[in-house]
Amino acid sequence: MGSSPQIGRTAPDFTLPGGVLTGETFERRDHTLSAARGRAVVLAFYPGDNTAVCTKQLCSYSSGMETFDGLDAEVWGISPQGVDSHESFARAHGLRMPLLADAGRETARAYGVAAPGIGVRRAVFLIGPDGVLRWKHVALLGATFQSLDTLAEQLSGIKSA
Repeated sequence: MGSSPQIGRTAPDFTLPGGVLTGETFERRDHTLSAARGRAVVLAFYPGDNTAVCTKQLCSYSSGMETFDGLDAEVWGISPQGVDSHESFARAHGLRMPLLADAGRETARAYGVAAPGIGVRRAVFLIGPDGVLRWKHVALLGATFQSLDTLAEQLSGIKSA
C-alpha cells in the first residue's frame, strides 16, 4: 500500500470511466477530479459492488444526496469493478452518485488505499472546491464506514473554512 495524500495538499488528479443513474438512464462518461473544481468532492473508495457493507454505505450516501447537494458537494464511488458492474449495482439499489471504475487500481494506489487480497481499502477523502485534500479516513478492516452525518459535519467545516 502506498502512502496516502497529505491533508492541506492538492489531491492527486485522475480521470476514470464511470456512470451515474439518472432516472432510468445510466449515463456513462469519464470523470476527472480537476474538472470538478468549484465544488467539494467526496471520494468514497469501496472494495466491491453488491457486497454487504459497500451496499449499505453507498445506499446511505445516495439517500443523503440532498444533504451533500446542500453543502455544494458531489459524491463519487470508486472501486475496481468495471462500468457494467457499476451499472447493475446502481440499478439494483437506486444509487444516484457517479460510480467510477478503477480497474487497474492506479487511482487507489495514488490515494494509498490499494490493498493486496481485498483490492481496495474502504476510505473517504474530502476534497475542497480548490482541489485541496481537507479530510480523510482510511479503514484498516473496512467492516464499517463513515456515516452521512460525519461527512456532512466535515463538509460543513470545509465550507466555512
